[in-house]
Amino acid sequence: MTLAQHWKHWAKALKQQTLALYYACQDPDTPRLSRWLALAVIAYALSPIDLIPDFIPVLGYVDDLLLLPLACWLIIRTLPEVVWQRSLEKARTTPLTLAKKRWMAVVIVLIWTVVTAIFGIWLLKLI
Repeated sequence: MTLAQHWKHWAKALKQQTLALYYACQDPDTPRLSRWLALAVIAYALSPIDLIPDFIPVLGYVDDLLLLPLACWLIIRTLPEVVWQRSLEKARTTPLTLAKKRWMAVVIVLIWTVVTAIFGIWLLKLI
């Protein structure tokens, strides 16, 4: 297996895990905290705004290559095994296509604006 094939396989697995997390959020047996954390990770994965912008050399891809998989792994560890297996099987058999919704882009931008404002206010209080 070449390096390019390895990375493609890894990216496909991460995409499938993210979809499985989405299905786990819909499962009634998922604990509430795990559900909220999974929703936050899914929203971040789908968000066009990154914690570290991609144009920053090397560091720009740290969130995509390290933070997102780490967050997925941690949430998967909090899920009951039966929920995770059901969700993973559903992700394998039922692919999800996301329709482009402009209102969702507005919601994501508003969320990032509020988070940035809160962080800015907190930072100003420190100074």
